[in-house]
Amino acid sequence: MLCSDAQSVNERLAQAERLRLFLDYDGTLADFAPTPAHVDPDPAVGALLARLAQHPRIQVAVVSGRRLDHVTKLVPVPGILLAGTYGVELRTPEGARIDRVDYEAVRPTLEGLKPLWAQLITGRAGFYLEDKGWALALHARFAEDAEAEGVLAAAYRMAAVSASPEVFRILGGHKFLEFGPRLAHKGRAVEYLLDQFPWPGAMPLYLGDDDKDEEAFGVIQARGGIAILVATAPRETQADCRLESPLTARQWLATLLGHLDGLDQARQA
Repeated sequence: MLCSDAQSVNERLAQAERLRLFLDYDGTLADFAPTPAHVDPDPAVGALLARLAQHPRIQVAVVSGRRLDHVTKLVPVPGILLAGTYGVELRTPEGARIDRVDYEAVRPTLEGLKPLWAQLITGRAGFYLEDKGWALALHARFAEDAEAEGVLAAAYRMAAVSASPEVFRILGGHKFLEFGPRLAHKGRAVEYLLDQFPWPGAMPLYLGDDDKDEEAFGVIQARGGIAILVATAPRETQADCRLESPLTARQWLATLLGHLDGLDQARQA
């Protein structure tokens, strides 16, 4: 773990009565898929999440930008709260579904924007239009930089015309643009989960890798928790510490789990 005061962070975690884990998936627990259409569960991730979910002092939530049906396939683990589309659609640990936005209130606007974006990228290499149901995402990860910049700028202008600020928001990112509900926001999702599903005595801990996760870091810290960035290189962040890769993040979580097991055994001795 890379931070100025790792010892203090580890001491806070050791002293926590319980831990409420909020985990991003892509880029945090697992390496990025080739495209958003690839839904290939990582057995190492599933095994780790199962161990975490079974610990009596841990609750786990996976908070992803992917649609909920993708998250459900990626995390076939019982007892975990799953949040898709940045928290717009939820599946509780008991299997109940919660939609925090009226689908019929947002879908007509998305249907109007979708063909415009599709036409914009027709015949262009390296672009991918993802329809999440609740949101539209335009990926330009494999496009040439200059072309990606121009296309995403044009797509932004199209979305801005469609957007009602009271209902929608436009999310940016590296070679990425997304148009969806205002509640598609990981910070608001974390607030909702902490308020609607309280667990007294639990310290919140969030691991994430991008600017969408940064929106949750401040919420976690304001609630007395710890935010950890997963990134190969240092960058400006609100996070308390950094882990260098999804593999490092999984190893750190496994070590944390082992430490909690050791503490419990010592208390029982």
